[in-house]
Amino acid sequence: MKKLLYILTTLFTISISAQIDKMEPPFWFEGMNKSEIQILFYGKNIAQNSVSVSNNVVITNVTKTENPNYLFVTIDTKNVAAQTLKFQFKNGKKSFSKDFEIQKRKENSANRKSFDASDVMYLLMPDRFANGDESNDSSSKLQEKGNRSLPGGRHGGDIQGIIDHLDYIQELGATAIWSTPLCEDNDKGYSYHTYGQSDVYQIDARYGTNEDYKRLAAEMHKRDMKLIKDYVTNHWGAEHWMFKDMPTYDWFHQFPGYAQSNYRMTTQFDPNASDRDAKYCMDGWFVPSMPDLNQSNPLVLNYLIQNAIWWIEYADLDGYRVDTYSYNDKDGIAKWTKAITDEYPYFNIVGEVWMHDQAQISYWQKDSPISKIQSYNSYLPSVMDFTLHDVFGNVFNEDRADWSNGMIKFYENFTNDFLYANPNNLLIFLENHDTGRFNQIYKNDFAKYQLGITLLATTRGIPQLYYGSEIGMAGDKGKGDADIRQDFPGGWKGDTNNAFTNSGRTEMQKKFFDFTKKVLNWRKNKEVIHSGKLTHYIPENNVYVYFRHNDKESVMVVINNDVNKHQIKNSHFEENLKKYNSGIDVISGRKIDLKQDILIEGKSSLILELK
Repeated sequence: MKKLLYILTTLFTISISAQIDKMEPPFWFEGMNKSEIQILFYGKNIAQNSVSVSNNVVITNVTKTENPNYLFVTIDTKNVAAQTLKFQFKNGKKSFSKDFEIQKRKENSANRKSFDASDVMYLLMPDRFANGDESNDSSSKLQEKGNRSLPGGRHGGDIQGIIDHLDYIQELGATAIWSTPLCEDNDKGYSYHTYGQSDVYQIDARYGTNEDYKRLAAEMHKRDMKLIKDYVTNHWGAEHWMFKDMPTYDWFHQFPGYAQSNYRMTTQFDPNASDRDAKYCMDGWFVPSMPDLNQSNPLVLNYLIQNAIWWIEYADLDGYRVDTYSYNDKDGIAKWTKAITDEYPYFNIVGEVWMHDQAQISYWQKDSPISKIQSYNSYLPSVMDFTLHDVFGNVFNEDRADWSNGMIKFYENFTNDFLYANPNNLLIFLENHDTGRFNQIYKNDFAKYQLGITLLATTRGIPQLYYGSEIGMAGDKGKGDADIRQDFPGGWKGDTNNAFTNSGRTEMQKKFFDFTKKVLNWRKNKEVIHSGKLTHYIPENNVYVYFRHNDKESVMVVINNDVNKHQIKNSHFEENLKKYNSGIDVISGRKIDLKQDILIEGKSSLILELK
């Protein structure tokens, strides 16, 4: 009889407990500055239950929405040590419980050091980098299956593939990795980019597991490398479980249903913009398969804040890159960013602000002198320098200088640094996963690649390299995104070319890799490059000269974008050269006498450590 009663009780408990299909966050951490945590419980008619929690922990708020399948329960974890709490749900005579764990926090977690200008960031797309575990190329739980023969399909790259080649990235001289999103994307097709996420607490099974992601961070930290997570606040994918059963009608922006963004980010600060245009920028969907999140809804905003903090603690992250930052509700995204940086004062977050004017980009950086005019502060420490990227994309084909073409474009770009609150905290790049590939634009011209890397590695800001650039990888944006996101050679079994190893590289790949490795590894320990002052001179004859200097040392950079050799008159740079007699060229290793004029060959550069 007792056995029968036990079986019946167990079956009853299982059927009732099944009401909770999701609990997010799945656990939390002790000693957080943000001590109040709002737990989402999801299950059939869960809101019909009353709720209590064990161990004298205080429930400060219970929020129900128009959807009875959601219950938002806020507890205060201040002074609550690591332990397992028990939530008790009751509806009449029926009751059930759910455990919620408060975990021990990593020591000194709040003061973690993030990425900065001392780093070089390596951007990779995990699906296209390396396949370290063929067993997860497809998942029975996810719609799109692995198919490397499809240019826009899933090719099988994964977290294990990244771990397997950390030594390669470290040898190259990169100190941080920005991976495009790794959370689950269950779209039927074209899901490899993973920007249409369907579960933001779960790593996509085709990349690995949450534990694999933690292991990636741990392996990187052993090498003094930093892991930057690509975070998407603006939208989720249409396969997200919350989109299929919305907590509230206004969890996503509704028109009703879909309306596309006008992509006019200028409406966010244009004093003359119509309300309609501003609304369709912020609230319009990026594409039909990516429903737009409503950060002005407090439940949505709090969910995103907690999710971001959870990943930092859980995976031991070193930074965020935020996708489509300037498409968000600008007040909501400022609150999101401030909440994270309040919790982690030294945590860096770089936002994608794809605009082509320095004032407009500056608007989105923390303490911007531009946004101050409108009493707005995004609290975003770093932004992506798209105007500099624009210059990289054409200037090295401008062999002859005139008033507005050639190296003067770089000079004019940097003259506008006064618009930024912190120009040294800008992310600078030749290309990324959304742009034309540098080596395609310049037809794999090694001399032009050298010019680009020289400037990228020596000017102000945080350099970012896109995977494969360092071996001459190209790709035509005009053929579609898949062409600029090709598989890294050697990342798959059976690849005839393995560019991860010196012996496996072609002669062209060796040239590109060896040059990049030399410059980036030299940069690693050069404080003068990381934080020194930038002094530059108006280019003459398509030759650009600038100095990075501090109280201890000085570096002179000469970039000749002309096809002809030129004699550089050192007297022109007396204010920066008066203390020095010679310089050692980082690229060639030769000593150059600064008491004589410098002869520089066409389409070449010098990085001189001054002595």
